[in-house]
Amino acid sequence: MREDQISAATAPLRDDIRFLGGILGDTIRDHEGADLFDLIERVRIEAFKVRRSEVDRSAVADMLRDVDIRTAIPVIRAFSHFLLLANLAEDLQRDRRRAVHVAAGEPPQDSSLAATYRKLDAAGPDGDRVAELLTDALVSPVITAHPTETRRRTIFDVQSRITELMRRRQRYGEHEPEFAAIETDIRRQVLALWRAALIRLARLRIQDEIEVGLRYYDLTLFDVIPRINDQVRAALRARWPEQELLSRPILRPGAWIGGDRDGNPFVTADVVHRATHRAGSVAFERYSKTLVELEKSLAQSARLVPVTPELAALADAGFDDSPQRADEPYRRAIRGIRARLTATARRALGEIPPEAIDVGAEPYAGPGELLADLNVVDASMRASGDGLLADDQLAALRGAVETFGFHLQGLDMRQNSEMHEQVVAELFAWAGVHSDYASLDEAQRVELLAAELTTRRPLTGPNAVLSELATKELAVVRAAKSALDDLGPDTVPNYIISMCTSVSDMLEAALLLKEAGILDPGDAATAPSSPVGVVPLFETIEDLRHGAEILSAALEVPAYQRLVAARGMQQEVMLGYSDSNKDGGYLAANWALYRAELDLVEVADKTGIRLRLFHGRGGTVGRGGGRSYDAILAQPAGAVRGSLRLTEQGEVISTKYADPGTAYRNLEALVAGTLESTLLDVEGLGDDAEPAYEILDEVAELARRAYSRLVHETPGFVEYFRASTPIAEVADLNLGSRPASRKPTSSVSDLRAIPWVMAWSQSRVMLPGWYGTGTAFEQWIADDPQRLATLTDLYRRWPFFRTVMSNLAQVMAKADMDIAAAYAGLVDDEPLRATVFGMICDEFTRTARMHAAITGTDELLADNKALAESIHNRFPYLEPINQLQVELLRRRRAGDDSELVERGILLTMNGLATALRNSG
Repeated sequence: MREDQISAATAPLRDDIRFLGGILGDTIRDHEGADLFDLIERVRIEAFKVRRSEVDRSAVADMLRDVDIRTAIPVIRAFSHFLLLANLAEDLQRDRRRAVHVAAGEPPQDSSLAATYRKLDAAGPDGDRVAELLTDALVSPVITAHPTETRRRTIFDVQSRITELMRRRQRYGEHEPEFAAIETDIRRQVLALWRAALIRLARLRIQDEIEVGLRYYDLTLFDVIPRINDQVRAALRARWPEQELLSRPILRPGAWIGGDRDGNPFVTADVVHRATHRAGSVAFERYSKTLVELEKSLAQSARLVPVTPELAALADAGFDDSPQRADEPYRRAIRGIRARLTATARRALGEIPPEAIDVGAEPYAGPGELLADLNVVDASMRASGDGLLADDQLAALRGAVETFGFHLQGLDMRQNSEMHEQVVAELFAWAGVHSDYASLDEAQRVELLAAELTTRRPLTGPNAVLSELATKELAVVRAAKSALDDLGPDTVPNYIISMCTSVSDMLEAALLLKEAGILDPGDAATAPSSPVGVVPLFETIEDLRHGAEILSAALEVPAYQRLVAARGMQQEVMLGYSDSNKDGGYLAANWALYRAELDLVEVADKTGIRLRLFHGRGGTVGRGGGRSYDAILAQPAGAVRGSLRLTEQGEVISTKYADPGTAYRNLEALVAGTLESTLLDVEGLGDDAEPAYEILDEVAELARRAYSRLVHETPGFVEYFRASTPIAEVADLNLGSRPASRKPTSSVSDLRAIPWVMAWSQSRVMLPGWYGTGTAFEQWIADDPQRLATLTDLYRRWPFFRTVMSNLAQVMAKADMDIAAAYAGLVDDEPLRATVFGMICDEFTRTARMHAAITGTDELLADNKALAESIHNRFPYLEPINQLQVELLRRRRAGDDSELVERGILLTMNGLATALRNSG
């Protein structure tokens, strides 16, 4: 595209940013005064001069040094609000571009389902093979809590209103009266935005995190997920009508908030109950509300419309004997469904939803019975030619019930293997099974655990005297059992073992499930059963290397083998992107994950299990982030067999799922990538696979060594990290319910990966997303042009390697070594500062150089023009926030622990997270 074409294409975006920025400026001037407005304008102008290299970086820093905190806070808020509005404008621009693309009749773009269907049609995979691969198909985005997402519901609501007003504004000319009225409404909303606090002042409680996660259902997920499920099922069955594909909806969401107690002492039995039952309440409220609307709208008269006998029986169930409705069978049938749903909610939740009908009806045994009644209504309407009516609210409700059931989302349980070991040791000692379980070697532990997993005998009774830890852990798992009983078997689908390093770690979790009554070991006549699967999480590079070996050994234990067989040979394994990256660096972690998947696929092929991989990806590249569609296609052959689960975290959730259109595109990309990786050959290496793997083995090891030299071997590195980033403030300022470390420590290994990555992002170093890669490539190539050509060939042919390089470039483009130097200035030890920051800068330059050599372009974002445009538009507005963060960190560490300084630091963190969009 020529420069003039690029300029024309981006003009609407620039216009929107200027328009919204102008309104924000007017609002600040009118309500905060000309002096503050003038300061913000001077800072903004200087920031743009910095970007154009017209002035030195110190120009902005000098303007903000020693600024009064009561002035600093509105300055931070001003630039944070601008960046929030810039996000909104960019989302609108993407919608415009997509509309232009469609209107031009161009082929559908990759990551859309339409493009996927074209690829499937061209490849023509065999129907029987498709049916086999899509058995138990599942695409599950799993929503987790995250400390960088601290914005309140109020802010989201105002954003949504501004977005809708901006869309309406596009439909009118500037001389039409509606245009001026819309601008007034936008000004009103921007004022509301400015007057509202961006963040909570109080610590974010886990109850708040639960509510934050659930709000996306009403915002988008209730409508979007069933629609995609229906479209995908229809499209695949049209292509392979003989197969009856996707007996269950493919897209089913999950959650961790309230079930993930690894390092979070605030997850208790009460919290598990709240998380599961609040989710159920959201589902029941939605169904109840939709049924009320259906009862109002389905006014067909029996004098005009025939009904099926099944519908007539449903209508005559006795819940509506009003003579005014005697000839309105659909309304009477819906009223009966409402009555039974009310009874179900009372039984499951101990409460009834708003607008319920509490007449003592029989509760539904499960969502399948509710769906059956709705299907009766649907079938009758279609039989009488009213399919057009059935395709509206009724179809949406049927899809929602089929997808969300009574549980809404599957809540995973997660705990660290060390905790399991302590609890199991205590249970064995109490029951007299073994007095010192911890002293046993691995073989002895497996033997003892396997024996217990063949008997229904409990290890404790109501009078057992246990430690606080054991009591709490058992209570949590028993709360999961209660949730399963109340809301159905999909309520808690998985028990995940963090830091899983052995077979005994897996069996210990199974034993706790048995003790809570979730896992039934069966007997000679009956097979074992458990609605909850045992899921090992392999996190460090070393654990990833041994993951397949651990899984294979577990499947050789007869008791566990029987359990997996009883679960349809389904075995899920979770892969940890965060800790592996923190352990070995970006390239080493990515390759360790790829190698682990290859090995796990081999185990699956040998044992016959249906392997499902759960990717613990974060928002930022350092934690597995990047475009989800590309990441899915970058998986090895056989790793995505119709199933994929991945975590969605923090500000990434709001970016993806706060708007219906954006939510649809992100979710369809997950499904599209899963279908393509399952049904098509996307790796593209053919016979060159093994040589390519060997090359990455060598390069990844070089990268690990380079990373380790800095992070694990450089004396004083931890001190540098703590001084040059806001990591201490991440912990101290209570950004989320989870502590920043798993335990009190000054060790990088014990620090949680989220604050580790977030701290480097805030300081604009972005170290977890690139460090060590440049050295590795440089050493491996060693001035050999043929080796460079080999890497360039792999970049062009291999989705994995291309995605690794693309994500690396994305994160490097967001890094800024000049801003990072300001943070380095917080390190008092000058020799340490010079050593560590010097290593970082040298490696950054080296990595950029090697990226250019391999990809053939000096432009980091040559393959991502949208991000390049975004960085160009927004990064001058990041400058003041970064500079003020450094200034306030300096003050706080000098002893100013005032509430306003703390609030200012928190606001800068939130503003940077908003701007970077994937910061932690």
